[in-house]
Amino acid sequence: MPLIVVTTSPRVAPGLLSHPAWQALRSGPVLTGSAAHPQLPYLAEAGVEVEVVEPDPRALVARAAGETVVWLSDQDGEDFMRAVGHAAVALAEPPPIEVVPGSYDLPGARVLDLVAVMDRLRTECPWDRKQTHESLVPYLLEEAYEVLETIEQGDYPALREELGDLLLQVVFHARVAEGFDMDDVAAGIVEKLVRRHPHVFGSVRAESADEVSDNWDAIKAAERAAKGAESALDGVPMGQPALSLAAQLLRRAERAGAPESLSAAVGQGVARELFDLVRRAAQGGLDAEAELRGAARAYRDRVRTWESSDGSQSGG
Repeated sequence: MPLIVVTTSPRVAPGLLSHPAWQALRSGPVLTGSAAHPQLPYLAEAGVEVEVVEPDPRALVARAAGETVVWLSDQDGEDFMRAVGHAAVALAEPPPIEVVPGSYDLPGARVLDLVAVMDRLRTECPWDRKQTHESLVPYLLEEAYEVLETIEQGDYPALREELGDLLLQVVFHARVAEGFDMDDVAAGIVEKLVRRHPHVFGSVRAESADEVSDNWDAIKAAERAAKGAESALDGVPMGQPALSLAAQLLRRAERAGAPESLSAAVGQGVARELFDLVRRAAQGGLDAEAELRGAARAYRDRVRTWESSDGSQSGG
């Protein structure tokens, strides 16, 4: 006789079980080791009786050797099932063990864990409880730059961790917010992506990345007009680093047909030189901020080389 193990995911609403799981739960006596198992009220409502027992791998295997037994696994069932496997191997004629997924995670389901952990931290941790959108800004910027650092270095194993740190900041801000939550944030970006990709979700045709980009710009322009935007520069975040700010303003102005003479007369001294650098980089199809960052990194490397040489010790 088989031992049928029904597994469920804590990230799926209890009571939502697969058809094979319902069949299994009606094929023999159902046992579980947790009186607090979230599925119990729903199984009781469906007329499925579940006996709560002390988890005993040997007793469970011995019983399954004589009859079909269904074990409703809980969230901490991995160690128990490993012990069940060892107990079965010890028998001369072990029962077959069949695992039936009652529910399982879809892609992205672990984000629900992060939302739950953040909710608990916001409630129980004094430091997390006192944070505001304003106090979290430095961490948001720091984590974004750390993601950038791993990409520039090609350190993709580290990228996973850094993206997690950045995702935490998004979930943290959504938890701090009043008037919306993480579901609203996700719903907003889903709606925007669908709206701005009519070639994927609608009937518009786009055969190249350039066509996609042109469609995106046209849709954004229509959205700005619908919101009553009066300038092509509306919506440019003025709090971003100065070099990327200048680059974005120049790109927007160029798309709007602004004459180059408007940028030629901006600034003085070093500021004007930097603005000209951005303008020339944009005209040459280069990323001005990346160019300047590359120069800064080269300078850093030269300083480190100097520091490791005798010159740093001699004061030269």
